[in-house]
Formats: sequence, structure tokens, C-alpha cells
Amino acid sequence: MPIRLLPANLVNQIAAGEVIERPASVVKELVENAVDAGASRVAVELREGGKSFISVTDDGHGMDRAGLELAIERHATSKLPDNDLVHIGFFGFRGEALPSIGAVGRLAIASRARGADQAWAIRVEGGDKQGPEPTALSAGTRVELRDLFYAVPARLKFLKTARSEQNAVVEILERIAMAHPEIAFSLTDDGRNVLRLDAAQAELMDAPDAARLKRLGDVMGRDFADNAVALSVEREGIHLTGFTGLPTLNRATASSQYLFVNGRPVRDRLLQGAIRGAYQDFLARDRHPLVALFLDCPPELVDVNVHPAKAEVRFQDPALVRGLIVGAIRRALDAAGHRASTTVAGAALASFGAMPGVATAMPNAYQAMHNNESGRFNAGVVQQAMAAFAPLSPIGSLSPEMARPSGMAPAPQQDNAREDYPLGVARAQIFGTYIVAQTKDGMVIVDQHAAHERLVLERMKVALAGSGVKRQALLIPEIVELPVRLVGALLARGSELEELGLAIEAFGHDAVAVREVPAMLGQSDVKGLVRDLAEEIAELGAAFSLKEKLEDICGTMACHGSVRAGRQLLPAEMDALLRQMEATPHSGQCNHGRPTYVELKLSDIERLFGRR
Repeated sequence: MPIRLLPANLVNQIAAGEVIERPASVVKELVENAVDAGASRVAVELREGGKSFISVTDDGHGMDRAGLELAIERHATSKLPDNDLVHIGFFGFRGEALPSIGAVGRLAIASRARGADQAWAIRVEGGDKQGPEPTALSAGTRVELRDLFYAVPARLKFLKTARSEQNAVVEILERIAMAHPEIAFSLTDDGRNVLRLDAAQAELMDAPDAARLKRLGDVMGRDFADNAVALSVEREGIHLTGFTGLPTLNRATASSQYLFVNGRPVRDRLLQGAIRGAYQDFLARDRHPLVALFLDCPPELVDVNVHPAKAEVRFQDPALVRGLIVGAIRRALDAAGHRASTTVAGAALASFGAMPGVATAMPNAYQAMHNNESGRFNAGVVQQAMAAFAPLSPIGSLSPEMARPSGMAPAPQQDNAREDYPLGVARAQIFGTYIVAQTKDGMVIVDQHAAHERLVLERMKVALAGSGVKRQALLIPEIVELPVRLVGALLARGSELEELGLAIEAFGHDAVAVREVPAMLGQSDVKGLVRDLAEEIAELGAAFSLKEKLEDICGTMACHGSVRAGRQLLPAEMDALLRQMEATPHSGQCNHGRPTYVELKLSDIERLFGRR
């Protein structure tokens, strides 16, 4: 067949296939146009999740008749005044959205320019244009789309259920709204209110971080707003701001990580990889932090024209951007000190409430003990009270360790003024694992192994960054038998392990001799440590150096060198652990992102006992 030019309507339909995938794609393009138009309110209306009807109304600067006619032409735009594809200052710039939408559905646009005395409307159905003609509209622009993909019915079968399409629209709208707290957004579907985000009040707009955090809290939840740490750094013209969640506030997926470049929401593997790197030694590999980062940089340092939907970007210096993100997040987490997220205490209280009968057990027990008029507890009253407390134990009875006096290591009487310490004063050790401390306005329960594991890891990191890890020679070398492949893996990394404080040498073909260990590990399980390290190093393979995986290796060492669960601690040791936690960054979570302590306020405890 001879080469020929395709008809204009077919060209638009082909282009629409790259830009318009589903109702959410339409909403994204139209809402971005509204933001570019300087709108302060954007209202989105759907029917059937957008499959049959989409409407976006804004109060932006609007268009006159001539502008409206040009707006539906391919590659017509007001957003490249200097024909410069480098210095792009708007969401849109290609001039493809409206003609693409009109090529696959029934499009109607009404608009009134600011200060104009007349509004105009134009229609496009399957590429055929009608109008413009006068219409009634107070200000701004209203875009309506009916029967999406009616002109290309084959695309309809790829749409999902109305609820799934609605959820996709909500996600798009929330992402755009997070970067613009000064704009109000609303969404209705089949007449039902789905989303409403009010514009930040005037007093908040004078404090941009406060306005942004409120909007982030509206979208990501109150837990994020309560447990996020602000960050703000600048390097070589690139400014990074935003909020990063405490490690103990985490999720099973990375869906709560929001990234913006010059106000544009993007999904970028470089940025996501940087977030993983920043939290590497704070979270388990299957857990993900909550993060909202806003990167502002000169337009010439980033290319936003590398993806049809503009969902990806390319940086001129990706290493600089990655280093900026990793460093900023780590400094913000350092500044958080020993904080653990408030959700830890909430989860603990919720677990009490979820136990059968606990809602009445506490107040009933309290009442049973105090209804004894003699002021003494006889056997019947005590039995009645203990029966009421029974639901608190998963097996319906008190633990033998709890009942046995030797299960606790009592702390001596101490000056109550010391309860002003953030983590309080140690009062007891229970189950040989948990330290109970009293604070000024509540109590703290500390997992001694998890807490000390974090302390040891942080000390190792400081030592490695300074003069190196001090080593302690073993009086008698420890012989560790291993499979031949693991012996080879260890010996191949012998010099690197020595930098980390562990000196080994071959002992036959199926064993190694350990001659020195890191001094800070004390009396650790050397054989267990070496076996775990061997497995870990073999899994890493030859492509990685141990310094690249420093946190993983140090984490393994710290785990073996920390106070074990079941070890009885002296009162002075318990208090020393609490003071070290207060002075050590990240001590609110172990190396895997689990909390090292739970704090319960006195008011929470009193509610459990029916006093409030």
C-alpha cells in the first residue's frame, strides 16, 4: 500500500491512547489544567466512577472565545510562551490533553475569562467540533466528558469496576492536592461526597510547613501528621522539603510514599531507592516508611518530558539528588532522637480493648476490691477480682513467671524528681525481658534486647566513622565449624570483617578460628554470630562489599552482642539502659523497625481501670 497521511480524527485517537487510559487519566489532565489556571477551588463530579460522566469545574482565569477554539486543537498551549522545552513552569505543556479527550468521548467545555462579560461553550464529539456559542457561566472553566471511549469501544473492556475507577481518581486527586494546600478540592460520585479537602486557612498559609502538614494529614491520616519529622535542606540549587515518618510508623507496601518534583507528583525509581537506602537499618525489608518529599530545582536540571503521562522525570545529576534525599532523611531521623510513633501506644491500648471481656474486666475488678467495707481484702474479694482480670491473659490465667517473685528485679527507692527523665525511672523487670519504668505522667515498658541492639548498632556505626572498631583478643580462639562454601565466603571477606572488629582465619577446610571480636560486643555468642554472618555474606555474593551492606552486617553483630531476653538486670543496669536510649538517635525502634518501648500515659491507664 502507498504511504498516506492519517485522518486527523484517527491521529487524535492514537495520541489519546498514550494520554487517556482510564477516567483517572482524564481527571488528572483536567485538574492539572485547573491548577495551571490559578484556581482556588476545583470540583470533580463522576458518574459510574467516571465511565459515563466526568465534570471538572474551577474558578481559574478562564478562556475567551479565541482561546477556547484553540484549546481543542492539537499542540495548542499557553504554557510555553518562549517555545522553551527546558524551562517548563506548568503541569501541562504539550497541548494534547483536550483534543485527545475529545477524540474518544463527548467533550463539552464552557469558560469565561476573568473580567469578560460573556462565557463561551464548545463541543467535541469523537473529534467533530461544534461551536463556540454563548453560554451561562459565572467565572472560570467547566469541562464535561460523557461516554468515555464511545468512539473507540474496544477500550471499554479494559476499564475496571466503577469502584476501582473511583479509587484511581481519588488517588490522582489526592496526589495533586498534597502539593497545593492553598486550593480546595472536592469529589462526588453518583451524587455522593467522596473527598473534600478544604483550602488552608490564611493563618496557616503564613506558615507553609504547617499548611502542608495539615493537608498531608488530611490525605495520609492523622497518624502521619502526629509522627512525621520535618526536613529542609538545600544543595547546589536543589531544595528538598517535606516530612518523613518515624520508622515505627510503617506499612506493608510503599503506597504511602509521595514524591513531588517542582510541584509535580511523580513515581521515580531513583527517589524510591533513595528512601529505601535512608531507612535501610531502621526497617525490615518487607516494611515501608510513610514519606512525603517535595523537591524544587531549576528546570534545566530535570527533564519532565520523558513519559507520555509525565509520571517520570530524569535528573541531570541523579547521584546528587539521591545523596540529598538519603542525607536529609537520616538527619531528620537523627533529630527525632529516641521517639517512637504514637501509634505504638495506641496499638497497645487497642490490643487490651480487643480481648474478650476486657471492657468490663478492669472497672469490675476495681469495684470488687473497693466494695469491701472492712477496708481489707479477704479471699473471696481477691478471687472475684482475679477472675475479672483473667480476660487480660490470652490463656485466661496469670503467667507463672509473673506470679513468681523472682520473676521481677525490683529497683530501689529513688528520688521522684528523676521521673522527669523522658523514659522515666526503672521500677521493675518482668519476664526477664521487659523493663517497667515510671515517668512523670505515665509508664514505659522497654524491650531490653531490642533497645540494646539499637544502642550497640549506633555505637558500631560511630566507631566505624571514626577511629575504627576496637577489638578484643580471645584468650582461647573460638573454633566454628561451617560448610565448606560458607568457610570460603567468610575467608574471602576476611580483611573487611577485620575492619568491623572480627578477626578470623582458616582452621582446616570446614572451620574457622575466631581470634578477635569487637570489644563492644562483650560476652557474645561468637559461634552464633559467625554462622549468621557466613550465611549473610554468602547470600550477598561477590558483587557487594561489606561496607555497602554495612547496616546489615552491623545489625547482625549488634543482635548477638546485645542484652538477651531472659537476662536478669540490676536496677542500675536498667536505669543506665534508659539513659543511653535517651541519648541515642533512633533508639525508639530496633534495627528492624519494631518499637523498643511502649509509653502509656496515666490517663490511658486510668481509662483501662474505669477511673475515667
